[in-house]
Amino acid sequence: MSRKILSQSLSESISGRHPGDARGYFEKELQVQRQQLVALSENTAPAKVAEIKLEIARCRLGLGDRLSCWQEARPLVKTFVNAEHWQQAVEACELLYLSEQEDSILALGQGCWLAVTYPVTPALSVDMLAYIVDETPANSDGAAVASVAALYIAELRAEENKDSLVFLAKQLVAMVAKRHRRIEDQESIEIWLEMLELNNLDELFARLAKVLDAIVAGRWWFDRDELRLRLPVN
Repeated sequence: MSRKILSQSLSESISGRHPGDARGYFEKELQVQRQQLVALSENTAPAKVAEIKLEIARCRLGLGDRLSCWQEARPLVKTFVNAEHWQQAVEACELLYLSEQEDSILALGQGCWLAVTYPVTPALSVDMLAYIVDETPANSDGAAVASVAALYIAELRAEENKDSLVFLAKQLVAMVAKRHRRIEDQESIEIWLEMLELNNLDELFARLAKVLDAIVAGRWWFDRDELRLRLPVN
């Protein structure tokens, strides 16, 4: 699903209402979040302030104001990363990607790196990797890499609604296989994965790293080496 379709349907998916009712929902929610922001004390932790601003950015996107969404969400990535609030950091990157601004593709790369590196909600990780599939040409190996990584994360990390998420991830792999090599049966897909060496986890994530490096093109918003040093050994 393209960014355009996703951003247009965001208000319905978040509010659970029909698009015609969603604007009123987001207008009210925006007012609530602004009031909460004003009510915070000067000593409120930056991450807590950022959580409210993240919801404001979500409302902005739901109302179709993509530029305001970008302006609100862009500074939040660093705040959440510094606080090690990985889920919110990825959510901020997703909003930045869906806001369809000049550097939105950079947000996709940053968010995918965080979503794969840290144990955020598996469904969010799968969504972020699926966006890469949307962004890559039909004949690109990058889409295959992203789709298989999504399936691996769904199988490894998902607990709640695991069967549904794994099914969706398998559908993503099948879609990529069909458009990449016009193959549809499971046996041919297995052979295709073996040819691309995507059944080797070390190779898979090494190639995913190259895909993300190509997307970001050196314009990282955080120090990945420093973050790697803080990762648990096991």
